[in-house]
This record gives sequence, C-alpha cells and structure tokens, in this order.
Amino acid sequence: MISYEPLFRYMKAHGITSYQLGKMGFPMSNYHAIRRGQNISTHTVDMLCTILDCQISDIMEYRKSKE
Repeated sequence: MISYEPLFRYMKAHGITSYQLGKMGFPMSNYHAIRRGQNISTHTVDMLCTILDCQISDIMEYRKSKE
C-alpha cells in the first residue's frame, strides 16, 4: 500500500500548511484525496515534487500490506 505520511512529515518540518500548498497552485481536491489515502496520478506526484522542490520519497512510501 502507498502511504502519504512522508508528505505530512515534510510539510510539518518545512512549516507548510495545506492553505499554503493551495496558494502555491496545488489543487485542494487532490490534497483532500491524499488525506483520505485515495489514489493520485503520477501527474499529481510530479506537481507536488515541483511545488515542494522535493523527491518522490519525500512525499510517499510503500508499506507492505498485512494480508
């Protein structure tokens, strides 16, 4: 499963709020999808990395399912 916890840690460490992320041009509908753990497109991942000037590993990680 993909976890977006690294994104929230990154935002907290850099003092970035969801409001600021929206002001930087990131669609809030995508942010809310991430908060709910829904799937996002590679375009959305690219947009986040561009806006935050970070790597993919800074915003998402793979966690093995417990099944």
